[in-house]
Amino acid sequence: MSLDRRFQILLDDERYQRLVQAARARGTSVAAVIRDAIDETLAVDLERKQRAADELLAAEPMRVPDAVEELKAQIRDARG
Repeated sequence: MSLDRRFQILLDDERYQRLVQAARARGTSVAAVIRDAIDETLAVDLERKQRAADELLAAEPMRVPDAVEELKAQIRDARG
């Protein structure tokens, strides 16, 4: 992996200290902690969204009630 992009971010002291503590605990740099956080957060979101989209596309169509009262009745029935 080539690290060829640089950016500047402003943090309050509390966030910065949390990064420093995490970096020390992992034996790595603050920058590595930030890169890991980006990878974990964005990768999970993309994978989760793709799985949800796949499930929706594969799902059987369902009838949606026209009237609000009918929908409320179905919800009450489903809850028992």
